[in-house]
Amino acid sequence: MFTSQGPTLRELTVQALSSIEDGYDLLAPKFDHTPFRTPDRMLDAVADTLGGLGPFDAGLDVCCGTGAGVETLLPLCRERVTGVDFSAGMLAKARAAVARRDGGPAVQWVRADARALPFTEAFDLAVSFGAFGHFLPAERPRLFAEVHGALRPGGVFAFPVGAPQRMTSPLYWALLGFDVVMRVRNLLWRPPFVMYYRTFPLRGVLDDLRGAGFTVRLHPLEAFGRRADGSPHWCLVEARKA
Repeated sequence: MFTSQGPTLRELTVQALSSIEDGYDLLAPKFDHTPFRTPDRMLDAVADTLGGLGPFDAGLDVCCGTGAGVETLLPLCRERVTGVDFSAGMLAKARAAVARRDGGPAVQWVRADARALPFTEAFDLAVSFGAFGHFLPAERPRLFAEVHGALRPGGVFAFPVGAPQRMTSPLYWALLGFDVVMRVRNLLWRPPFVMYYRTFPLRGVLDDLRGAGFTVRLHPLEAFGRRADGSPHWCLVEARKA
């Protein structure tokens, strides 16, 4: 499905009926051949913007998956880059795919839940790509507090956020339909598989970031253009620890 190297419909069905951890362990070998992997175009746009916010010594990719975000951080960080994920399968794939560059920062991999990060003021920069749908809105304050605790004073937590889809957009209805199907699935099947596309509204996210102790700025990602009203299609959220 998606490409000849991607998962089959049967494999995706088995994943969707598993727990989140087991599902991603199963998907890991083919994850990079699905649309769920953050596109290089987005990673490059984020890296270009982060380049003006540094310098950074140590970077953290929260929910790192197969390591694309860690690859993005390597040119931005001088000492080390750490990827954290709770899927052993995804970490194994990342470890095999991402190698330390000669003379570049050290690369580390840690298996942990993002809601209980095993770090205290250890990083100058934290990023996350495409993972927030796995956290219910009630879990955001705890997640953001964990990242805040992992950052040194002045450290940055950064991630891209897209503009909300208009009701006239086919994508609006596709995402709504996906979320409805997942909610029905979680009512009828255990263990639950938390993955929603419409539970990360910018206003609520900004409130939760400020509640965790961050100051927040938005940076338009101009590579993705602007909507008819002049607003950007995508922004980078820069949440900075005081």
